[in-house]
Amino acid sequence: MASRFTYSRWDGTQRGFEIDADSLLDELADELTYHGDINTAMRKMMQNGMRDVNGNQMPGLRELMKRLREQREQIQERGDLGGVYSEIADELNDIVDEERQVAGNNFTLDMLPDDLAGKIRELQHYDFESPSAQERFDSLMDKLREQLMQQQLDQMSSAVQNMSPEQMARTKDMMAALNEMLERRKNGEDPQFEQFMEKFGDFFPENPQTLDELLEHMAQRMAMAQALLNSMTPEQRAQLQQLSEQLLEDMDLRWQMEQLSQNLQGMFPQAGWNKQYDFSGQEPMGFQQAMQSMQDLSDLDQLENLLKNASNPSSLAEADMDKVRDLLGDDAAKSLDQLSKLSKMMQDAGLIDQREGRMQLTPRAIRKLGANALRELFGKLRKDMVGQHKIDATGIGHERANDTKPYEFGDPFRLDLHGTLRNALRRNGSGLPIGLSPEDFEIERTEHSTRSSTVLLLDLSLSMPMRDNFLPAKKVAMALHHLISSQFPRDYLGVVGFGEIARELQPESIPEVSWDFAYGTNMHHAFTLARKMLSRQTGTKQIIMITDGEPTAHITPSGEIFFNYPPVHETVEATLREVLRCTKEQIRINTFMLDADNGLRRFVEQLTKINKGKAFFTTPDNLGDYVLVDFLDHKRTMAGRR
Repeated sequence: MASRFTYSRWDGTQRGFEIDADSLLDELADELTYHGDINTAMRKMMQNGMRDVNGNQMPGLRELMKRLREQREQIQERGDLGGVYSEIADELNDIVDEERQVAGNNFTLDMLPDDLAGKIRELQHYDFESPSAQERFDSLMDKLREQLMQQQLDQMSSAVQNMSPEQMARTKDMMAALNEMLERRKNGEDPQFEQFMEKFGDFFPENPQTLDELLEHMAQRMAMAQALLNSMTPEQRAQLQQLSEQLLEDMDLRWQMEQLSQNLQGMFPQAGWNKQYDFSGQEPMGFQQAMQSMQDLSDLDQLENLLKNASNPSSLAEADMDKVRDLLGDDAAKSLDQLSKLSKMMQDAGLIDQREGRMQLTPRAIRKLGANALRELFGKLRKDMVGQHKIDATGIGHERANDTKPYEFGDPFRLDLHGTLRNALRRNGSGLPIGLSPEDFEIERTEHSTRSSTVLLLDLSLSMPMRDNFLPAKKVAMALHHLISSQFPRDYLGVVGFGEIARELQPESIPEVSWDFAYGTNMHHAFTLARKMLSRQTGTKQIIMITDGEPTAHITPSGEIFFNYPPVHETVEATLREVLRCTKEQIRINTFMLDADNGLRRFVEQLTKINKGKAFFTTPDNLGDYVLVDFLDHKRTMAGRR
C-alpha cells in the first residue's frame, strides 16, 4: 500500500510553534474582553487555534477534528474487507494445485467444499503426498491461528506473533487465569492482581498498575475486534466465525475468549461493542491490513472523543502524542501539544490563577489587558487632530511629581537618565558599553496638579452585544482605567454598569464584566449611583456615558424596577430629573452614542440642554478616539485654568 501520510517523521529537530504567555494573552484579548471569562475565551482559542509569535497559524481543535474525519474517510475508502478471505483462498488454491502435481487426479481434492472453513476442515484430515504442499499448509494454519488470536487480543503480547504450541498453551492459561481473577472480584474476594502480573505481565507491554486499568485496555482491544466483525457483510462474518471455530477449537481457547468478552462487555458497556465501519474501497485488504485499519480507526475514535470533551487545555495532555503524530501528522501533534500547555504557561507567567477548578485572571493580567487596550486605541490616533479635538504630544499642563516610572506606550518621553542607566546596569551588569533596551527606559512621572473625578457609565443592556457595540465599549473602559491609573494616579475613576438595573463595578474587574441577559436601559439608576459616588470625591467631576439606547427603565419611588419599550414619559422624566440633580452638583455629563436612532438623539439633546455637557455621535470604530481625546482635552483645559 502507498504511504498513508505526506508528513515527515518527527525526529525532535524540527521547529514547533513558538508561543509565550504575553503573546497568548494578546491573542486572547478580544475574546476575553467580549465574554468576560478566561475559561470561555480559552475554550474558543482551543477551538479556533491561534497565531504564534512568528505569525504561523497553529490549528485548533476544529481544524484537527476536520483532519481526523478526513483521515477516517481515507482509511475506509482505501480497502475492502473481502480481501481477508481472498488472500487465504488464493494461497489454499496454490497449495492444492501443488499437491495435484504430485498426486495427479484425486477424488478428495476434486470434492473439496467451496467455502473456506469447509475446505480447511477437509485438508486438515488429508494425507498430503507432496511434502512441500504439506509444509505450506501447516504454515498457513499456524499463520491463521496467529491472526485469529491477534484479532481477539490485538497485539497484546509479542508472544502472539509466531506462537509455538507451548506459547499457545500459555496464552490459554493466561486467559483462564484472567477469567478466574474476574470471578474472584465478582464474589468480593481478593482478585490477586499482583500474582497474575508476576506470572503473565509479559502479555501486557503497557504495564497496567491496577486490575481496572488492565481490563480497560483489554475491553478496548476486544471491542475493536468486535467492530471488525460488525463491519463485515453477514457472509464475511459467518466465514470468519467458522474459521475461528475450526482452527481454535482444539485449543479450548475460544471458550475462554468468549467468557472474557462477555465479562468485559458487562463491565464496560460504553466501550463501543456495537461500533462498525463502512469500508467502501476496491483494494482487497489482507488480515494484517484489516487489523491495522481497525486499530487506526479505534485510535481516531478515542482521539475524537478526547477532543470533543476537552473543556480546558490541560485535559488535552491525556492525548498520546505519538499516536496523534502517526494518525494526523507532525503539525497536528505539535499544535495539540502546545494547546495542552496554554493554561500552565499563563499560570507560570502569573497571568491566571486556578480557583475551584476554574481559571481566573490575576491583577497582572488585568493591568496588561488595560495597557493593550490603551495602546491599541492610541495607535489609531493622529497626534495632531482627531475630529475637532486637539491633543498636545508634549503634554502641556503637567508638573513634575519628583517621581519616576517605567516608560509605557503613549507616555511623554521625559527620560530620567539616572534611572534608565541604573535599570540597564541592573539587567546587564557592569561593563562598557552599556546596552540599553526599551524595558530600561525610566521617565519622569508628571501629574496634573488639578484633581479630577470621573465615573464611567457602561451600557450592559442586551442590545450592546446584539449590535456589536459591547467589545469596543468595554475596550474603551479598560483603556480609560489604565490611562488614569498610570498617567493620572491622583485622579478618581469609578465605573457603573447599567442594564435593567445599575451596579457599581470595580475598575480592575472590567475585563471580566459581561452584559446583562435582561432587557432595559436604566440610565436613571446609573446617574443616581454615579452622583452618589462623586459626592464623596473632590476636584472637577464628570460622568462619561457610553450607550446605544434611550432610557427604557427606571426605579419607582417604591423601589421597584419599571421597564417599557418604547420608553414612556415617566421613565424619561425620572431620568432627566436625575440629570438635573447632577447638574446642580456641578457634575458634567458627556454622552457617547453608538448607533443612535432618533429616540436616543432626542433624549440626549434634552440631557445636553439641561447639563451643558457634550454629546458625541460615534461608531464602534471611532468610539475610543472620541472618549480618550475628549478626556485628555478635558485635562488640558483644566490645566490651562490653573
